[in-house]
Amino acid sequence: MNIPDLQSQTDLRHIGIDKVGVKGIRYPIMVDDRDNKTQSTIGEFNIYVDLHHSKRGTHMSRFLEVLNRYHRDAIIGQLDKLLLELKSLLKADAAYIDIVFPYFLQKRAPVSGISSLMDYQCFFNASFAKDYKLWIGAVVPVTALCPCSKEISEAGAHNQRSLVTIKVRYTGLVWLEELICIAEEASSCQVYPLLKRPDEKFVTETAYSRPRFVEDIVREVTQKLEDDPRVLEFYVEADSFESIHNHNAYAMVYRPGRD
Repeated sequence: MNIPDLQSQTDLRHIGIDKVGVKGIRYPIMVDDRDNKTQSTIGEFNIYVDLHHSKRGTHMSRFLEVLNRYHRDAIIGQLDKLLLELKSLLKADAAYIDIVFPYFLQKRAPVSGISSLMDYQCFFNASFAKDYKLWIGAVVPVTALCPCSKEISEAGAHNQRSLVTIKVRYTGLVWLEELICIAEEASSCQVYPLLKRPDEKFVTETAYSRPRFVEDIVREVTQKLEDDPRVLEFYVEADSFESIHNHNAYAMVYRPGRD
């Protein structure tokens, strides 16, 4: 059967495309787990290549064909091979993949010690143009108690749940658990999935004793990452859902590559 291949037609507009591909693919994956070796989860994938100005389109089905060959083992160790195969198959100069997934850790309540599962949104961003680059990251919910509110109030202080995002490019091995721990230690207090009354008392008093602006949080994280020789480049963000305002408080630090 002779079926026309429109994507392979020549395009005469002479406009190259930086990224073209597929978004929002959900696929089962395996990720490395420091305590349990691997963890099964569901990844949401965005996969792209660049497109030469002479080509009308890319072949979308091939992204899924390639992904299906790589999802069964721990995904992070295969991303370079996956991207190289995409470049070769689609005759591209660059290939990109973004994966977002829930990552679960057992977490014990601070006083009662009751254990329950806590989910964190984690992600991998990889690209292969001339060189392969890999970023990993985590979005970590924490508590932030306002230092100004505590200072000016006779009783209490406003506090809120905040999200700390850490994204690193690194050498050697960096665990997602390490990034999560750095974010939690920089905050007023950790967030827990399950708390009894003694735990709630502990969390409330801990946050009150450790007030943090978003500026404090990103600086604390930055100090830890700058002191780690494995970390080559990083972003850190703190996004606080203010309980007394109808807007968020936000801070970000970026440190460019030192490799």
